[in-house]
Amino acid sequence: MSDILCSAGLVAVLLSGLFTSCSPQYEELPTFSAERKLLQVVVEMPAGTNHARRYDPTSHSFVPVRRAGLDLVVEFLPCPGNQGFIPGTRLGAAGRPLPALVLTEAQPAGTVLEVVPIGLLTLDDNGTLKPIVLAVPARPSQQILPEAVTWHDLVSRYPGVQEVVRQWFLHQGRPGEIRIVSWKDEKSAEQQVRDAMK
Repeated sequence: MSDILCSAGLVAVLLSGLFTSCSPQYEELPTFSAERKLLQVVVEMPAGTNHARRYDPTSHSFVPVRRAGLDLVVEFLPCPGNQGFIPGTRLGAAGRPLPALVLTEAQPAGTVLEVVPIGLLTLDDNGTLKPIVLAVPARPSQQILPEAVTWHDLVSRYPGVQEVVRQWFLHQGRPGEIRIVSWKDEKSAEQQVRDAMK
């Protein structure tokens, strides 16, 4: 009987290793899609949730963001877009990928979206500058803001979006912890991507 249990345990360990090795390694994806040469974003936190999550490349899983020792649950309306990162990019000494917010309906964590960058938001998070690329899906069927493919389009056709996004990011910390430094256009977003590429 103990031999059977040991064999079952060994099989479980082997299967566990097999499934772990099959987990997608999102950090190794290219910055631009192979076929259409479009910017890619890996969704970490779907639109419509308040529970901040991020991809952990060591475990190849999506884990809660921690702030002040606790899981970050944003005390505001749900996330107005899909937060994620641009693969093949690195920022600062920590080497985290360049973050992005894709303005579209909720996509599951791990979804890889082809996007069009339309703006660049820069935050001051406790003295650390944090650029965030604002984007919309490249596929028209996934777009929820018709004809918003530039920063000018977005702020002229949907002026309320900027305020919703601003409030969302300001509520990710205690009052005064996070402030908006600047909003820039799609050209600045594209330059930020180029600067952050490996």
